[in-house]
Amino acid sequence: MGIRFDLFLLSIAVLCAPCLSDLVLSKVDRRIDLTSQIVRFTSTLKVENIGSDPVSEVLLPFPDHQAKNLAYLAATTNEGKGKTKGSTASLPVEVVHPKGMPPALTWYSVSLPKGLGQGESLTLDVLAVFMHALRPFPEKIPQDQPQRVTFQDSAHYLSPYVVKVQLLSVKLPPDTKLESHTKLEKTEVSGSEIKYGPYENLPSFSYSPIIVHFENNQPFAVAQELVREIEISHWGNVQVTEHYNLIHGGSQLMGEFSRLEYQARPQIRGASAFRHLVAKLPPRAHSVYYRDEIGNISTSHLWGDSRKTQLEIEPRYPMFGGWRTAFTIGYGLPLKDFLFQSEGKRFLNISFGSPIKDLAIDCLIVKVVLPEGSKDVSASVPFHVKQWHEIKFSHLDIIGRPVVVLEKMNVVQEHNQQFQVYYKFNNLSLLREPLMLISGFFFLFVAYIVYMHADLTISKSSASYMAKLQWDEIQTAIQQVLSIINRCLTIHDRLEATLRDLSRTGDVQACKAARKAADGLLKELSKELKPLLTFLHSCPQAAQILPKVEELVAKERELQEKLMAKHSTVVDSYEKKSGGREIENRIASIQQKLKALRQEVEDLIEVIDEI
Repeated sequence: MGIRFDLFLLSIAVLCAPCLSDLVLSKVDRRIDLTSQIVRFTSTLKVENIGSDPVSEVLLPFPDHQAKNLAYLAATTNEGKGKTKGSTASLPVEVVHPKGMPPALTWYSVSLPKGLGQGESLTLDVLAVFMHALRPFPEKIPQDQPQRVTFQDSAHYLSPYVVKVQLLSVKLPPDTKLESHTKLEKTEVSGSEIKYGPYENLPSFSYSPIIVHFENNQPFAVAQELVREIEISHWGNVQVTEHYNLIHGGSQLMGEFSRLEYQARPQIRGASAFRHLVAKLPPRAHSVYYRDEIGNISTSHLWGDSRKTQLEIEPRYPMFGGWRTAFTIGYGLPLKDFLFQSEGKRFLNISFGSPIKDLAIDCLIVKVVLPEGSKDVSASVPFHVKQWHEIKFSHLDIIGRPVVVLEKMNVVQEHNQQFQVYYKFNNLSLLREPLMLISGFFFLFVAYIVYMHADLTISKSSASYMAKLQWDEIQTAIQQVLSIINRCLTIHDRLEATLRDLSRTGDVQACKAARKAADGLLKELSKELKPLLTFLHSCPQAAQILPKVEELVAKERELQEKLMAKHSTVVDSYEKKSGGREIENRIASIQQKLKALRQEVEDLIEVIDEI
C-alpha cells in the first residue's frame, strides 16, 4: 500500500511538471532484468536536439521510492554521428536539483562529451541497478511453498522529454511461473519475457504503473555488513580477510523447519532456501580458509586455474527467508600481481566489491592496511565513497600501520571495479622488524650472560637476610613438630592393632607388653618436642602460627590420654572375663571421642602444613 500511495502522489506531481522542449527522445528501448534479486534497468536512448541552443546534459529522473534503492548508475555513448561508430565512452553522472521540477523525483545529470548542437543526435546507454526492488509477496511462506515476489514500475519511460517511440521488455527467471501482471494496450507475454509497446508520441513525464507478480527462488543473499581488510606485506603477500553478516532477504519462513523433509525433497521442501554461495577469487589465491564463530567450516570446495580461483562455500544450515549467518573468508594473494610503482609512489590496484556472485551489500567497509612507515597516503575510487584514515597496531609495530577506510552503502556486482591506494615507502623500513628481532635476541642473551655471572645473593649481614634465615629455621622446626606428631599417631595405630589382636587371641600379657613399649616411645617423643616448642616461643616471627602448633600438641595429648584409657579398660575387661558386648558398651563413649580427636589432629596437621 505504501508504494501504491507513492505512485499516486508521483502521478499527480508529474502531471503538473514543466516540459523541457530542447531535447526529444526519438527512440527509447528499455530492458528490465528480474532474473535475480538485483534488478537491472538497461535503457538505450536516442537523443535529438530540436532547439537552437547547444545542450550539454541529459536529465534522468527516478521516483524517490526507486532512488533510495538505486545502487549503481552509469551512462555511456558511442561517439560519432549517424551510422559512424566510435569507441564507447563513460560519461559523468551526478545528482542535481533542477528548478521547477516535481518534488517526488530524484534527478541525475549525464554530462555529454561535447555540446549537442541544433539538429544533432546521439545514443546513450544507461544502466541503473537497484537493490531491494523485488518485494516478497506473501511476506511469509511455509517450507513447502516457492517464493513469490512483486515488481512495480512504469510501462512508459519517465522523462522530462517527449518520447516519440518507446519499447519495454521485462525479463523473468527462466521456467518461472508468472502469477499476474498488469495488462495494458500492446502487452505481450513470450516465454519468460513480458513486452510492452511500442508506444508512440508519449508526452513528457508520461507514467503508466505496472505490477508483475511472479515466482523467484533465486538466492536473496544480502550482506547487511561486509568488512574487507586488505593488508599489504612487502615481504611478498597481500592478505585479504572478509567478514560477512548475511541474511536471506526473501520471504520469511512460516512455522517450524523440518530437516527431514528438506533432506528428502530439497527442491520442493526448501525451494526458497539456498545452501551455497560462489566466490570468484583472483587468480593464484592461496591459503584460503572459511570459518564462523564456531570454527573452521569444512563444507567448502576450492578449484581454479591460471585465470581464476573459485570458492564454493556452504553455511552450516540451509538459509531460509529471514535467517542469518556470519562467517569469515580469508585468502592470500601474490604481492607482485597487485602492487605497482608510478611517479615515485607505490600503489595497490585491487577490486573493490565482494567476490561472491549476485550478493547485495547494504554496507561495505574496505580497510587497506599499509606497511608501517608508509607516507603520503591517498586513494582513488571510480565512484563516490566515504573515506577516512585510521592506525592499526600489529606485532612488532612502534608507530602503527596507516589504514585507509572506504565505506559505501548499496553495493552490487557492478561496483567490483579496480581501485588504487597510493603511498610512499622507504625500503629501509623493511629492515626495521628484522633488526628489532635480532636486537631483542641479542639483549636477551647478554642479560642471560650477566645474570649467570653476577652475584645476586643478599648480604648475610642485612636485616632481610637474617629475617629470611630465621623464617627458614621456624619452618624447619614446624616440620620437625609435624614429624613427631605423625610418629605419635603411628604409635597410636599400633596400640589399636594390639587391641584387635587381643580380641582375636586373648593374649593379655602381649597386649600389656605392647602398652609398656608404647609408653616409653611416647615419653621420648615428648622430650624431643619440648625444645622445638621452646624455640618457637622465642621467635617473634612464629607468633602467627604458634597457636595452631600448641593446639595441635594439646589435641594429640588429649588423644593419647583417651587412647590409654581405652586400652586400660579393654585389658581390664579381658582379665575379668567380661563378654564382647559388655566391653563395647564400656568403651563406646571413649571410642566416639577418639574418632573426633583424631579428625581434629589431622585437620590441624593439614592447616599447619599449608602455612
